[in-house]
Amino acid sequence: MTKNAAIFSTPRIAHRMDRVSSFLAMDVLSAAAAKERRGDSVIHMEVGQPSAPAPRAAREAAKAALEAGRIGYTEALGIAPLRERIARHYREAYGVDVAPERVIVTTGSSAGFVLAFLSLFDAGQRVAITAPGYPAYRNILEALGIEPATIPLSKADGWIMTASAIEKAYADKPFHGVLAMSPANPSGTMIGRDALGALGAACRRMGLWFVSDEIYHGLTYAAPATTALETDDDAVVINSFSKYYCMTGWRIGWIVVPERLVRPVERLAQNLYISPPYLSQVAALAAFDAVDELEEVRAGYARNRELLLNELPRIGLSEMHPVDGAFYIYADVARYTNDSIAFSKRMLDETGIAATPGLDFDPIEGSHYLRLSFAGSENDCRETVARLGAWLK
Repeated sequence: MTKNAAIFSTPRIAHRMDRVSSFLAMDVLSAAAAKERRGDSVIHMEVGQPSAPAPRAAREAAKAALEAGRIGYTEALGIAPLRERIARHYREAYGVDVAPERVIVTTGSSAGFVLAFLSLFDAGQRVAITAPGYPAYRNILEALGIEPATIPLSKADGWIMTASAIEKAYADKPFHGVLAMSPANPSGTMIGRDALGALGAACRRMGLWFVSDEIYHGLTYAAPATTALETDDDAVVINSFSKYYCMTGWRIGWIVVPERLVRPVERLAQNLYISPPYLSQVAALAAFDAVDELEEVRAGYARNRELLLNELPRIGLSEMHPVDGAFYIYADVARYTNDSIAFSKRMLDETGIAATPGLDFDPIEGSHYLRLSFAGSENDCRETVARLGAWLK
């Protein structure tokens, strides 16, 4: 041992990692995969991933681009035709005019959140999120040194974030931004146009950034979703090709930002990611022309939703958040457990049904909730009801 070696210690992992939790849905997926490798039957209800492939037009466009040979960098903000097509989508779907220059193509919505959080908030600032809510919000914020300010949702408010709730929370301890999601993960519950407009208005009045996660738009069952841009041109909107467009593994999404944010986000994108993947951008552009195929997929989700909403109460799971969109059931299992992690593990072991414990989405009340994804086949949903009904007796 040298003289200097004696005074050095083993380098420590960054302290921020102590605050970043695991993504339990992915942990359940790993356990389910291990069970399958042992030859056991598993029904995957744990991961929010479409079972349908990317649209044929998207795959054919990517194939043609691949055969052309050169797959290189693009502009950091994405290829111009895709940014223009996304802007056109806002005009066609919502009647909102968005300049293509405000559209930023990202490596999945996950990269969109990182770019948004880094450009909007400084380390040590606070951002309001909901409980229950998508766990990566909390963990990305923590990893960036930004404090999540959790606002519990309530049945009295229809399980949505409201303007009055953020005003009350702000009065208790101020924050610098608000993040809302509609349709929501883990529940599928939607914020109506008036309530969403009130959220944006409250943020403007209080001088807060308003971030709207809209990645489940297109997957609704009674009424179409509202984009925050319909009532708040200053909102930062995040969307993705993963859910409605069935392109999870392609890792392609987008954000719409106010004009004054474009250049700051571009500087971040240049340095963090260089550019979104070219093949995925080409495929995403073609996916806009596959509406008929994608609507067939959505119709399958609608059938699965109806089946589960009819059958789950019959076997003892009658308490759930409103399922307005997305492809999830967020069910209260308090009559069976107050430890959703242990419950989901036992359910996987004994029935072969993989589902995500509510603690992934809500560190407090999630102990008695379970999320079931109905993005798979109708047969999987029927078999889940049969196995679960027998197990819960």
